[in-house]
Amino acid sequence: MADDGALSSRPGAAKPRSRIQRRNRKKILEAALDVFSQHGFRGATLDQIAGRAGMSKPNMLYYFDSKEAIHVELLNALMSEWLAPLEALQDAEDPVAEIMGYVRSKMEMSRVMPRESRLFAGEILQGAPRMAPHLKAALKPLFDRKCALIRGWSESGRLAPVDAEHLLFTIWAVTQHYADFEAQVDVLMPEKEAAWRRACAHVEGLFMRLLTPAREAGEI
Repeated sequence: MADDGALSSRPGAAKPRSRIQRRNRKKILEAALDVFSQHGFRGATLDQIAGRAGMSKPNMLYYFDSKEAIHVELLNALMSEWLAPLEALQDAEDPVAEIMGYVRSKMEMSRVMPRESRLFAGEILQGAPRMAPHLKAALKPLFDRKCALIRGWSESGRLAPVDAEHLLFTIWAVTQHYADFEAQVDVLMPEKEAAWRRACAHVEGLFMRLLTPAREAGEI
């Protein structure tokens, strides 16, 4: 396991890839993202991924030697992008606005990256067998730093009193619901664009009320 917590699927240094190899790997990963997000790791098969990619199973295995290797590659690609909005949360003059920017980023990710969200959720629901080292090496220190930042904002009165750890859990739970339970949301609220506008307005209002200090809330 690399020191930075990156997942590993096979030993040895990577060799430079040709344009065709890069294109075919991209096709496989795109197909696998569809299959894994729909069926989970355990339910997905190499035959399903190869069929979705439009290539034979032996040809696909030239690029990835197992289903797990494909899954790990997807998780590696996802994690840096998934953590970027939290990494971007910085000390600011207006902590409420800073956190609301994070909430909006997470909502937008749920809108444009529902498959990635379900891939991540599926891995966690299985007990994070492939991601546990990465969660400890990368997410845990980042999470601790941002919680300390949020606690400082609360203690200084610039943010309403909140439990920093559970605030982040709540943001994740609320925003990722729209990706992880997309099929249910679409059935219950079929007018998708209007439903999404309402969702964003509701979620933003919810967190604004939670985060705004009492003296400022009374001025609104």
